[in-house]
Amino acid sequence: MNLNINNKIYAVSAASDETLLNILREELHLMGTKKGCDIGVCGTCTVLINGEAKRSCVVKLSQLKEADAILTIEGVAQNEKLHPIQEAFIEAGAIQCGFCTPGMVLTAKALLDKNPKPAREEIKKAFVANLCRCTGYQQIFEAVELASKKMS
Repeated sequence: MNLNINNKIYAVSAASDETLLNILREELHLMGTKKGCDIGVCGTCTVLINGEAKRSCVVKLSQLKEADAILTIEGVAQNEKLHPIQEAFIEAGAIQCGFCTPGMVLTAKALLDKNPKPAREEIKKAFVANLCRCTGYQQIFEAVELASKKMS
């Protein structure tokens, strides 16, 4: 099966019950998507599929279509320039250990692509399923607000 990941077509030979997370990391060596809980509750493995934030650890190859556009953290920066969301995470100090950051950035991108100027409560709601043990979330919410300003 061919998958469109970060606007590049990859031929994948995994079994149909293999998870997208394992395909990304083990077969394609795209290591930016992190493996956390492996049951879909921590958000560290978040990718965008057709613009929607999805937990790649619970998405099976059989659920994907060749027409699906998959975006991982490796595809967020363009032309070796950080995306405004990535810049905002750095500027707001929303990165501590960095393990959850790829999932947080992609969750932020899904939110801001749909709602360029979210209220704080909307940001909190969008991140309810993303766990971070380092920052306390305040800096993450501030980063999303800063990214919103940078992108407008």
